[in-house]
Amino acid sequence: MPNTLGEIKAEVLVELGASTTLAYYTDTILNDWINKSHIWASGYKKWPFTEGRVNTTFASLVTDVDSFLRGEYPEGWKSDSIRQMRIESKNVEKINYLDFYRYLEELPDVSGNRSRVFTDFGRSYYVHPNIDLGGSISLWGQYTPADLDTTDPDAPTAFSSTEEGNEAMVERVLGYAMIREKKMTEAQAHNQRAKEILDELWEDIKAEGFGYHTKRRGMFKYFDVLVHRRNRGHIFREDQFY
Repeated sequence: MPNTLGEIKAEVLVELGASTTLAYYTDTILNDWINKSHIWASGYKKWPFTEGRVNTTFASLVTDVDSFLRGEYPEGWKSDSIRQMRIESKNVEKINYLDFYRYLEELPDVSGNRSRVFTDFGRSYYVHPNIDLGGSISLWGQYTPADLDTTDPDAPTAFSSTEEGNEAMVERVLGYAMIREKKMTEAQAHNQRAKEILDELWEDIKAEGFGYHTKRRGMFKYFDVLVHRRNRGHIFREDQFY
């Protein structure tokens, strides 16, 4: 199984029965195809090996025109991918952007634990302006792997620990090659196979996830952003269908 740029290139050439001395398949062309395949494959799913953590400071937040405390997504991170925030080692709950906006509008003076909420929109994240925390901020989310160093044949891919992903990249590169040769049916077959390999890998990863244990909790937390004086019984009645 290939693990590096050079090994992927070698396997592609074997599959094509060609060499880089051919004008059709120069090192420059193959390196470009491999890098494009790497970008495509690493962004195909939210892979565990593209999860990351970034630390910043509360001082990095700015107050925007809506009086929100706004921070910018870490460079290279996928939009809408911050899953967890901790400030001063305390959890800050993520809520939907529209709920966040309505929460601030309807209850502008909340403080303490009730102010420990954040949301994100586009390439920014927003923290409640009354939050009772400060200092260090830790973010957990999903990043996009950097481009491969095409000058280094030993450059590892994002899939160095999961070789099936590299096989998908080989198929994707072969698809580019078939397009160049105007063999569109074969190109489609290689691209389809690349997707199938990644889908199979994703299913394996999800299956491994069943080994995680968690505290017993409801899937959804009741959170009335408009009227906190209501209790749950006002919304959900055990006999509502009778």
